[in-house]
Amino acid sequence: MILLIITVMFSSSCNALAKEYRVNIGDQIAVLLPGEANLNKEFQVDRQGRITLPEVGMIQVLGMTETALLGAVKEMLSVVFRDLSPLKVFVSKRQLLIIIQGYVAEPGEFILKQNASIQMALYTAGGLRTGAQLDRFQLRRNGEIIIFDYKKFLDTGDDSLLPQLQSLDTLFIPASPMIGNVEQNFNPAALADSGDAAEDRKAIKVFGEVIRSGSFSAKDENNLVDLLMRAGGVTRYAAVEQIRVISGNEPRLFNLKQYLDSGDESLLPNIIEGSTIFVPKQEEEIKTGSNTVYVMGEVAKPGAYESKKSATFIDILANAGGPTRFAESRQIRVIKADGSTVPFDLTLFTEGKLVGDPPQVNPGDAIFVPEKLDMNEKSWLKVTPERAVRVIGEVLRPSRVEWSDEMSLLDLLAHVGGPTSRADTSKIEVVTPTSVTKSQTYIFNLDRFIKQGLSDSDLPPVNAGSTIRVHDLPDDPVDNKSKWIRQSSDSSIYVFGQVGAPGRYRFTEEMHFLDILSAADGPTVNADLHNIRVTHLDGKHARVNKLNLALFFETGDTTILPEVKIGDTIYIPDKNRDWLDRPKEETIRVLGAINRPGRYTFDDHMTILDLLAEAGGPSSNAYIEKITVVNISCCRDQARTFNLSEFSRTARFQDLPVLRAGDTIYIPSHQESTASKIRQSLTDIFQIAGIAALIGII
Repeated sequence: MILLIITVMFSSSCNALAKEYRVNIGDQIAVLLPGEANLNKEFQVDRQGRITLPEVGMIQVLGMTETALLGAVKEMLSVVFRDLSPLKVFVSKRQLLIIIQGYVAEPGEFILKQNASIQMALYTAGGLRTGAQLDRFQLRRNGEIIIFDYKKFLDTGDDSLLPQLQSLDTLFIPASPMIGNVEQNFNPAALADSGDAAEDRKAIKVFGEVIRSGSFSAKDENNLVDLLMRAGGVTRYAAVEQIRVISGNEPRLFNLKQYLDSGDESLLPNIIEGSTIFVPKQEEEIKTGSNTVYVMGEVAKPGAYESKKSATFIDILANAGGPTRFAESRQIRVIKADGSTVPFDLTLFTEGKLVGDPPQVNPGDAIFVPEKLDMNEKSWLKVTPERAVRVIGEVLRPSRVEWSDEMSLLDLLAHVGGPTSRADTSKIEVVTPTSVTKSQTYIFNLDRFIKQGLSDSDLPPVNAGSTIRVHDLPDDPVDNKSKWIRQSSDSSIYVFGQVGAPGRYRFTEEMHFLDILSAADGPTVNADLHNIRVTHLDGKHARVNKLNLALFFETGDTTILPEVKIGDTIYIPDKNRDWLDRPKEETIRVLGAINRPGRYTFDDHMTILDLLAEAGGPSSNAYIEKITVVNISCCRDQARTFNLSEFSRTARFQDLPVLRAGDTIYIPSHQESTASKIRQSLTDIFQIAGIAALIGII
């Protein structure tokens, strides 16, 4: 049972593969690659089984399945295009290429649907001509001739009597041997008497664009319309508004259309014996009239058309053959009889996105379909200022662009080729008019828009009359001294002091302290990394942050780095500067019996031993057992003593006092010690006693 199921499944899959359609001559192949207008269209398979694609040339596709077709097209396009993942290729229309020859109205080569029959092929060729031999039709295929009886099919309606058509078939319709060697058209109506008074000098002559020109006998009850009817009526080319009548040697113009519109018989000219009526050809006169609508520009058949009250805009445009391939269907304009203009977007209408109905067209109005703009032609030659948007600055093709309300700022930038490599896409300026006399300026950050994946609703408004300027990025501050004014201060940050290239730099919100320090070529060898200053301008008041960059390099703690913003100033001082330049909060004072008393720079890795060594060590009369350290705390100053002599014996580093920037170290001398003071007091007492005894002796 399982084997039977597998066999049936395998047989079904094989049948499905066998029935997979293969490309035939005459088929339409659709190639879809988003963003490539030259490829997003259909291509017909020619007689040799090839299609021709832009930029890559011809591809042999005859007999391919759609899978193989996609692979062949992708292989050819990979030479020109890098990303072909969205490429789609399929057979959009299955068609036949048929040649029809012989006794038909319009022999030639035709494209038919895949399931087209012999009868549909004859209809496409305009039908059979009178005298075709119906029982000897020939179908020529690959050198073989198939003869079939088309008359029998017409008698029975049996489709099996007709062969199935294939691409490159030739259908030949022979002529009946009964018609002879000379072909003549026999039309009994054409042999009718052209008039009933051919020999009468008093007859009325009617000629020109009428069915049957001739001389007609004059009758009292006949008027001009009667005579035109006796002549078979006017042809389709007749200029009925410019009919010329000569009656009694007096010429007169007659407007048949005006008479038919009004029904006023007083407009009919007086027709007497010997009159002459001439109906001129329409092309010889300018067509005008109270019911005329004019269609101009890029349509298949421009001209003046007779309009009915029920005729709509689409009706009139369709009668003119519709827009051509060169028509700008978004900018169609209806010029009213009073001189006003009504714009109409046919593309929006066909997509079902147009709000409202097409404009109403009345007699005397004109429909103008303009030509598409050429990218190589200056758009100001064809686009008026109220329909244009100006794009200037760092884009590939700065120009005036015709604007459509469907477009956005991104569509506009894409249309001009996009920003260049030197464009500052973080600060694009958009000036959009809000009224006749006022405009509003918007600053657009394209980088942030793309990075955050924002929607089109976050784009600044753009309409006809707007101006878009894309700034260029600033040059290296070393050699752009003459261009610094082009960079606005509200997008700059300042770097001074001991850096490789101090100056004014372009800064964005996405950058941080190390970015701007790197742009300035980093600190120099003389830079004091422990005392960097960052000045923040917050409104009217400035705020200064201190930065120990050396500590950041040692610890890697990013919280040490300050947050810098546009308008801030970074100053990196010289490490060899005068000590008076340093505030007291950054130094430690070393006073007393020391070889080099003064203020010294201190960091968190130094101890009191480092400071004493940097100050030259205690002097020879220093009382090192009572060194005093005065610490600055949050609430009050605290003092403690340190016995350097005892530390030299014990080496207990935990006995070293903790120091902070701003503290004071005092090393007393031996004269200031307690024992010295006691000795001095005893000496003073003995001196006083000795003096007293001496006085007593005296």
